[in-house]
Amino acid sequence: MADVQDRLTLVNKTFTAPAIVTPFPDLWRSAFPNAHFASDDDVLDLTEATHDLVVHGMALHWANDPVGQLIQCRRALKPDGLLLVLALGGQTLHELRAALGQAEIEIAGGLSPRVAPMGEIRDLGALLQRAGLALPVADSAVLKTSYATPLHLMHDLRAMGETNAMTARIRTATRKAVLLRAMELYSAAYSDGEGRVSATYEMITLTGWAPDASQPQPLRPGSASQRLADVLNTVETPLND
Repeated sequence: MADVQDRLTLVNKTFTAPAIVTPFPDLWRSAFPNAHFASDDDVLDLTEATHDLVVHGMALHWANDPVGQLIQCRRALKPDGLLLVLALGGQTLHELRAALGQAEIEIAGGLSPRVAPMGEIRDLGALLQRAGLALPVADSAVLKTSYATPLHLMHDLRAMGETNAMTARIRTATRKAVLLRAMELYSAAYSDGEGRVSATYEMITLTGWAPDASQPQPLRPGSASQRLADVLNTVETPLND
């Protein structure tokens, strides 16, 4: 939330009709008291061409149709409105994914879906263009944290509501032997050297604007009025036919 506020201070525009897409509106209400809050359902509670700012807050990794979510957000924007998306990226919890996978292969002889797949920054950035947004930008920040044990990490994920919700997950309780082996593998491979274990969270931020005639437009190909060689102060060497 603080990152969203920091980014908005860098935008030379005052937003008067924001909307926040989030499953946890109470966490955002203090920063955006006048915003319209929409749950991250498959069909978002957003009215077309109503908002000058839409923030999709930390829910895109759970979306069944991420492109559809972004398209709905774009349609809710007024011309030249801003969409700002916070999402977890592909490096998130790679340690837990690896440890659980290896443990399950060793103990159960197979592998089941346990950690939701999360998009890479290049793929997520491309979704902005597919959704019809102008001036798309994607950036990421990799955050490292530590826990006393892998079990403390799992408890933290449960408290955040980030446990396994994939439809293809195994519906029975995970075998105790799998969990114990996963904790051993995790502790051996990802110790931080101080008696704790590391965990990675990749935070990806996407920004895009609803198209408007006032925005910078690319020049028509072939319409340049200055040679690149002159700008670079170099000699242009013609290519042989």
